[in-house]
Order: sequence, then C-alpha cells, then structure tokens
Amino acid sequence: MDVFVPYDAVDPKSRLSSLFYPEERRALAEAMLTDVLEAIHETEHRPYVLTTAPIDIDATVIIDERPLTTAVNSMLELHEPPLGVVMADLPLVDGAVIERLASAPGDVVLAPGIGGGTNAFVTRDGAFTTDFHGCSIRDHAAIAEEAALEVTYIDSYRLSLDIDEVDDLVEVLLHAEGATHRWLDARDVQLSEDENGRVGITRNASD
Repeated sequence: MDVFVPYDAVDPKSRLSSLFYPEERRALAEAMLTDVLEAIHETEHRPYVLTTAPIDIDATVIIDERPLTTAVNSMLELHEPPLGVVMADLPLVDGAVIERLASAPGDVVLAPGIGGGTNAFVTRDGAFTTDFHGCSIRDHAAIAEEAALEVTYIDSYRLSLDIDEVDDLVEVLLHAEGATHRWLDARDVQLSEDENGRVGITRNASD
C-alpha cells in the first residue's frame, strides 16, 4: 500500500517557537518525519513524502505547495486505493501500529488525534475525500457516512500523539527512542517537575 506523509518543509511547528529558533524547528520536524518514515519502512508499505518544498529524505518526494486538504485530495484522485496517509509529526509511531492501521477492517480507517484532528487514515474506496480544517475527525467520519462507507476507528496512543505544543514533547522524552528523542537530547531539552508534581519541559539556558 502507498502511504503518503504530508510535510511542511517551510515553516513547521510555529507553536514551538518559545523553545526553538526557526531553523531548529525545521530540524525537529525533519527528525519527526524520519521517525515516521522508519516506522513505514519496517513494513512492506511504500512511503511518499508530500512536501511543500524540496527535501533530502529516504523516500519518494512529491512537492505540492498547496494547502494540506487540497494536496491530500489530489493524491486520492491520482492514486488507486487502498492508500494511507500518516502525519509527519507522530514520533511515537512504529511498524506495528502502521500495520495495525493498514490491516484494520472497513472502507475508511481513521486514527483520531488528541484534540479532534485526524492523524492518520486508510481509505479503500475512491469516494472518500478529506477536509483537515477544525475538528477533522468528525468531518472525515461525516464525509465517509455521506458516501455510504464503513468507518473503523483506531484507538492508538502512538497514533494519537502529534507534536504541536511544547508540553507534547514530554511524551517524546518519556516514550520515544528514535531520531526525535535523540535530537531533543542533543539540545539539552529535558523533563522538569513543578511544585505540584506536574511534568513539563525545560531547556538549558545556554542553548
């Protein structure tokens, strides 16, 4: 199965700007993309990076500067199902969870993200289209229902965690071992604990 990984190569992860400079955010985004691609490479599925600008990465690269929904729908039109889409900011994914996504029954398989997004999906029917605005997991379920497609949901912690906010990095340091964890560790990004025992993120002030 072809698996497309949308990737913002220009200005990724702006909500992490309190911790990282723009060039660091781009490097962090590439580390997360590397983790996602390594997970797909652990399977027999074929990864394609759907990127907004040229990048040098271990996968076939498709450049599309258009918004996410338009770019993904273009891939759905051009490629025969089944096919999958996995977001590039899921550093906890591994080959087992990719296989679980790919093998789940249904015309459309949705992996909800924390907060209402859609972090991954598989479609086996060309009638399915995407809309990544707002609470997209509900929108995608409604699109499938309108097309009379059977929907299956994947309940997966590793697929649900996408990295948007600084506190999301806590889960990477606790549970990931790949390129993203190594990148954070090299820049002295560490776990912290406040007076209430809540775990957060800190970075050495010299960086």
